[in-house]
Amino acid sequence: MKAGDVISVYSDIKGKCKKGAKEFDGTKVFLGNGISELSRKEIFSGLPELKGIGIRMTEPIYLSPSFDNVLPSYLFLQNLPSVVVTHVLDPQPGEKILDMCAAPGGKTTHIAALMHDQGEVIALDKISNKVEKIKQNALLLGLNSIKAFCFDGTKALKLNTVKDAEGKPPFLPESFDRILLDAPCSGMGQRPNMACSWTLKEVTSYQPLQRKLFTVAVELLKPWGVLVYSTCTITLAENEEQVAWALRTFPYLQLQPQDPHIGGEGMVGAGLSLEQLKQLQRFDPSVVPLQDTDIDSLRDARIEDMIWLANKDCIGFFIAKFIKCKST
Repeated sequence: MKAGDVISVYSDIKGKCKKGAKEFDGTKVFLGNGISELSRKEIFSGLPELKGIGIRMTEPIYLSPSFDNVLPSYLFLQNLPSVVVTHVLDPQPGEKILDMCAAPGGKTTHIAALMHDQGEVIALDKISNKVEKIKQNALLLGLNSIKAFCFDGTKALKLNTVKDAEGKPPFLPESFDRILLDAPCSGMGQRPNMACSWTLKEVTSYQPLQRKLFTVAVELLKPWGVLVYSTCTITLAENEEQVAWALRTFPYLQLQPQDPHIGGEGMVGAGLSLEQLKQLQRFDPSVVPLQDTDIDSLRDARIEDMIWLANKDCIGFFIAKFIKCKST
């Protein structure tokens, strides 16, 4: 391989390809074609210090350009459902909002932006370096209404009636106008992770934790406040079953319609009515027949069809919106 050669690029799924190998028959996925910027000798003699572009992709199988580090103080890159969920929460200027599982801060900063940075946005995460990331993103975007704390959301409810210490967790009951619980989950809706080696036990371990967090969220929410529950997974147990459990356990919660509603309806199987399923929002990339799509035909497609395709071709995600109808 010399500089200027046309090269096909693959991903080594299982990490089995040896450095410098001239042939490889292992498990791999085709990513596209490009032109080599360096020779094979230059690449391997320069590792591991060598950085920059090795192959300039001319025919990638993915049409989207990279927006990483493009206007970083103005733009925050997010998947479509992650943008939608903050609009569903609909935070208003002057309100006190809780983002219970906030790292890395994309939704937190979006909440503050929608409030015009007026009010108070409390962001919690129990991993300290992730909390620092939230603070960095808030600083980068110039948002002053965000307060981030390293704290376990399951312990965020203050059980005694002593006043909060300078707004730090834990918090008194009914302290927040709106709460976003973007819960820890199995992440089965994320784009395929080529190195994933999870067991069934790990995938099914999240439901109890989500219920603990949800119970705390209900207690922390003011009467007539809004609670939005979301996950980036597609399992019934972590989504519709959690909604059915919540409505049984907290009869003063009411399911609410969502705006915008871009995704599909909820999935049957958890005992929810058809009307309730219509109030849920589920993004499911498996419903889009992209594998058999002729890429060239998309270039002549109607704008409406392209928007539909873009809205469906995203990560798997779930959103439920509740209102609390009385004091607890």
